[in-house]
Amino acid sequence: MKITTLMLGELASNCYIQEVGNKKCVIVDIGGDAPIVFRRLEMMQLEPVAILLTHGHYDHIAGVDQVREKYQIPVYVHSLDANMLTDSRANLGDWLSTQPFQPVQEWKTVEDGDTLQFGDNTFTVIHTPGHTPGSVCLQSGDVLYTGDTLFRMSRGRTDFPGGSDAQMLESFRKLKALDGDFRVLPGHNEESTLSFEKEHNPTMRGL
Repeated sequence: MKITTLMLGELASNCYIQEVGNKKCVIVDIGGDAPIVFRRLEMMQLEPVAILLTHGHYDHIAGVDQVREKYQIPVYVHSLDANMLTDSRANLGDWLSTQPFQPVQEWKTVEDGDTLQFGDNTFTVIHTPGHTPGSVCLQSGDVLYTGDTLFRMSRGRTDFPGGSDAQMLESFRKLKALDGDFRVLPGHNEESTLSFEKEHNPTMRGL
């Protein structure tokens, strides 16, 4: 499985380009800097078929509509975060950025347990609220995109509107209970593995 990581936007959020066969790809989170995405896709000779969002905060969606519009591809977000795609107060854009927010014009909603098939790859939605009500992790093969839920040796903030420490702990219990090991690709900073986090992450160890 070939995955390319880009750090985009004012908060250097991770954007992931996962190849799914036949020169097609899926993009997970686009926190801004759409022209960088365009150039990378052109350089790699890849055509995106979908955008998957781990949650609806501005620093993960700021570049989404430019990419959606250029390629005319669907955007998938959990139903509980869908309002953030058009509301710069709800997605914290008014607080996080001085740049104008381009609302996402079209999207499809997903729920816990949904599976999405793109080319050779399946993506399973794992609802992990806590950072936002509609935060999800996306599992594809041995890869787990964790957004702002699980970071290497850390976890996402729960003090933003809609955040919940209790829900975050339940989400960590859900992730800890997953069978097998996974490559953890978070919304910020470096990657990890689920086995490492189970052993070393302070929150996960305490459950």
